[in-house]
Amino acid sequence: MTRDPGVDPKLADDLHPPAGDGALVVRDATPADVEQVLAFVHALARFEREPEAVRATRDDYLRDGFGPDPAFGALLAFAGAHPAGLALWFRTYSTWEGCPGLWLEDLWVEPWARSRGVGRALVAGLAARAVARGWARLDLSVLEWNPARDFYDRLGFRELAAWRPYRLEGPRLRALADEAARRGPDGPASG
Repeated sequence: MTRDPGVDPKLADDLHPPAGDGALVVRDATPADVEQVLAFVHALARFEREPEAVRATRDDYLRDGFGPDPAFGALLAFAGAHPAGLALWFRTYSTWEGCPGLWLEDLWVEPWARSRGVGRALVAGLAARAVARGWARLDLSVLEWNPARDFYDRLGFRELAAWRPYRLEGPRLRALADEAARRGPDGPASG
């Protein structure tokens, strides 16, 4: 048996599908699904070689995904009764297009469910949502070494090679915020 190079050998048992066969169903996550969403995010973090990086909690997801002003949405895929995958997304805005877009933050398909149309169904569900809302595009980023890059190519995504991702976080984010606070709302920095 050929193993997916992205699958941790310790997860090899996860390559075998659960007993029984069921139709593929993709649906919006609900508050009752938060534990499953969190489990999929932890699985993705292990796959991305950052198992300790997830700090989000069940309460964070309940507040931010299912509260009065959701910051994200999530689709779940099931093969019969078995959770098979997750697509977690949020809305963006293109100043050039003059309309919103959709950012796919996390896509996870359980190893046993890969090559069964689960990932394609999840991304197609997001594409349908974007088109139905009149949104201009669906964006994502993928690690350079991730074999899923071929999957995204087959779906029709194009790599934006000229664009480089940047991030500001932690102490550096706070330091820059402090600079604005010293400046005040109406004038130059004091001090």
